[in-house]
Amino acid sequence: MSDTPLTIDNILAPELTLCRVSASSKKRALEFIAEQINHQDNTLSETQIFNNLISRERLGSTGIGQGIAIPHCRLEGLDHVVGVLMTLEESVEFDAIDNQPVDLIFALVVPKEATSEHLELLSQLAEKFNERSFCDRLRQCEDANTLYERMTASGG
Repeated sequence: MSDTPLTIDNILAPELTLCRVSASSKKRALEFIAEQINHQDNTLSETQIFNNLISRERLGSTGIGQGIAIPHCRLEGLDHVVGVLMTLEESVEFDAIDNQPVDLIFALVVPKEATSEHLELLSQLAEKFNERSFCDRLRQCEDANTLYERMTASGG
């Protein structure tokens, strides 16, 4: 584990920034996230990631309102944080706190022995997503490259 402070910039890879993904449901969106993570690092089990994300959702939806969800889970055997950002082609029902469908998702998969810095990351994300104009700029992206640049641009 490096001493680099955890920030959105250093956990999000361009390869895991996906624009206008077609997902018909919350379950499908979470499956897609697990597939993408496994595609990037095939030592990580797609099934385990998906099951852990679903288990976390059962505790309470990670839909934080205004069309945004931050699904997250811990994963055995992981030694770094993995972030996945995606916008959806069409919003899906996510049992969000405001009952609004979700079209902007940032998934976070953290090591089993996750520390307070992982909670810090979640709060950084929530803070960024709290800014409506920032979310609008993400939703307007037509391609993954632009989406990645806008997400990691300093100062939101």
